[in-house]
Amino acid sequence: MTEINYNTGLVLSGGGARGFAHLGVLQALNEAEIFPDVLSGTSAGALAGVMYCDGYPPKEIVKIMKASSRLNYMRPTLPRDGLLQISGIIKILETHLSAKTFRELKIPLYVAATDLNNGKVVYFNEGVLLDAVIASASIPVLFKPVIINKIFYVDGGILDNLPIRPIENKCRLTIGSFVNPIGHEDIISGLTKIAERTFMLSMSKEVLEKSKKFDLFIAPLELKDFGILSPEKGEEVYKVGYNATREKLKDPDLQKLLESRLH
Repeated sequence: MTEINYNTGLVLSGGGARGFAHLGVLQALNEAEIFPDVLSGTSAGALAGVMYCDGYPPKEIVKIMKASSRLNYMRPTLPRDGLLQISGIIKILETHLSAKTFRELKIPLYVAATDLNNGKVVYFNEGVLLDAVIASASIPVLFKPVIINKIFYVDGGILDNLPIRPIENKCRLTIGSFVNPIGHEDIISGLTKIAERTFMLSMSKEVLEKSKKFDLFIAPLELKDFGILSPEKGEEVYKVGYNATREKLKDPDLQKLLESRLH
């Protein structure tokens, strides 16, 4: 039998700028006196997760992330290994993270990244933080891979966009936040748009099956109206996550479950 190590585990999916919704989810949970004591994230979920685990309140993370324009997040580059540079996100993390290693975080964190050399998902939870988080968020084609110990890593969402595995059956309560609903797209043109859409479709696989493993699963359909490369809509996306979570928490059956698991 698996040992229960944590009260509340939170899993955060990838989804680019839609990851602002994760911060709304966290804010609503905290207001309801639900404070995750372990997180697992991929890509945008890793970015939101590392800031939260470093001690930043959700609203403050939104302010920090919103301070950068789209151009500061992602600068065009010569297309050898990637179409865009991720230097803006690196600068944000370098400037604001107190912890430099996983061990220094206030809350345990797992970060999923895809090992390109061996074709497998890797869950980082020790060593240098920055490299692992940036690797997890490096969408193939758009951003160049991150090399860690001679291995090429890219976005964890390719193989596991809802990384429950590191904390599965280890928490009294498991919550999932998924920000990648797939809706109809009228126009798909341009290399960046095609790469974005292809990647989003690949990340949506297995989500329905995995969603059944969570006690509380939040996946607002409205997020399909927001692009994954549009951080300027961060405040709106945050509110979608916040409102969806508040609505879920009103469910009487869920309230009974929370009461039995956490008290």
